[in-house]
Amino acid sequence: MHFNNLSTKEKFVILDKGTEMSFTGKYYKFDANGTYLCKQCNAPLYRSSDKFDSKCGWASFDDEIEGAITRTVDADGIRTEITCSNCGGHLGHVFEGEEFTNKNTRHCVNSVSINFMPLEITKQQKFERAIFAGGCFWGVEYLLQKEKGVISTTVGYIGGTTTNPTYQEVCSKTTGHTEAVEVYFNPDEISYETLTKVFFEIHDPTQINRQGPDVGEQYRSEIFYFNNYQKEIVEKLIKQLENTGLKIATKLSPYSEFYIGEDYHQNYYKRKGSKPYCHFRTKRF
Repeated sequence: MHFNNLSTKEKFVILDKGTEMSFTGKYYKFDANGTYLCKQCNAPLYRSSDKFDSKCGWASFDDEIEGAITRTVDADGIRTEITCSNCGGHLGHVFEGEEFTNKNTRHCVNSVSINFMPLEITKQQKFERAIFAGGCFWGVEYLLQKEKGVISTTVGYIGGTTTNPTYQEVCSKTTGHTEAVEVYFNPDEISYETLTKVFFEIHDPTQINRQGPDVGEQYRSEIFYFNNYQKEIVEKLIKQLENTGLKIATKLSPYSEFYIGEDYHQNYYKRKGSKPYCHFRTKRF
């Protein structure tokens, strides 16, 4: 069975059965339409239509996708743990009899244990996920969106030390995050290798902590991989570029928590009807 790479925080919750702090989870106050997946194995767990605000501080659902959740009474006999039926990853606990909804059930789920898949991606029969950082996320998103096989893009923040950072906090250069683009794509139409080649050609991978006039570690070039296959592809492409004489500054890091950016940053150039000021295509392969 294939498992995704987990960050230290994710291992603490998913493998060691820890609990994230209340009111800090990225999906606590989140109401987009789609499906919630297991962070470790991508198994579908919950539908957005079953999510509700219990005001308890964690993401709450009053139902599950059939067969997705396994219940196990804790050793103390008081609470009931919920885990992913596919991989056994810890999700949280389930409570009954609280009368929050007509179903009288509350799955109290750690946001760090799950990922969200938007409705338009849910409808696709096949998809994979990638995350690229290469300067201002407006331009990276704009050019990646043009590739056939790209299903959806979301701009946000990754690679830092704080929870749920805002744009202002990231720009203050105190959180360690970089602006990045999350891409869902159909591998039958565009491979991860091809998509990564595009990424290397739409920004300057030799610049350190900047991209054109945008300067700061939040504009660094970095690729976050989800598995060893992606890691090996990036390593191969970096070597190819270095063999041409380029000194590649792009960092390669395992996936860590990706925080979705503010609404006014999403699809920026599409909405404005303009084009990027520091991102353009330069053939490198």
